[in-house]
Amino acid sequence: MKIIGLTGSIAMGKSEVARILKEHGVPVLESDAVVHGIYADGSGAEVLRNEFAAAVKGNIVQRDVLSNMVLGAPQKLRRLEAIIHPLVKARQAAFISEQRKKAAGTVVLDIPLLFETENPSTFDAVIVVSAPEERQRQWGLTRKGMTEEKLRHILARQMPDSEKRKRASHVIENNGSLVELEKKTLNVLNQIMVEKKEI
Repeated sequence: MKIIGLTGSIAMGKSEVARILKEHGVPVLESDAVVHGIYADGSGAEVLRNEFAAAVKGNIVQRDVLSNMVLGAPQKLRRLEAIIHPLVKARQAAFISEQRKKAAGTVVLDIPLLFETENPSTFDAVIVVSAPEERQRQWGLTRKGMTEEKLRHILARQMPDSEKRKRASHVIENNGSLVELEKKTLNVLNQIMVEKKEI
């Protein structure tokens, strides 16, 4: 079974690529969805209640409150990541194990901060989704709750797109239509399936 890492900076089209892969039968685990699940199912509230009490209401972590607490506070953000990351890793491992039992040929882990938080050599391939900077900014500012300041903070903690492209085994250029993006995504998937591990 090939394990593929999927990453890219905010508002580059990574989620769209993940959707395309899922539509074509590839099992995909989206780290953002895993984190949202942790915040909603009580496990996040349990581990965050002591240090991020203001963001915990009952057994639910209020994501907007938590986001405001760590915005522009690197130490708090690092502490939050240190608490939540092991829970995410455990769910990733369970997903891979489950797909292995199902004899899946490929799985994709969609990880926004893959290069910042993971060892790329643990993947058989790493795909980076990249888009022109102006497109990224336009798409980013259309997100719910996004502001210029918040976008700046997010981009500041992400590795520059140019560096991600250098470290990737495959790059998908998201600079055209959705139809073109689908073709590019499937081309890259086919390439990965026929090649040996090179990272």
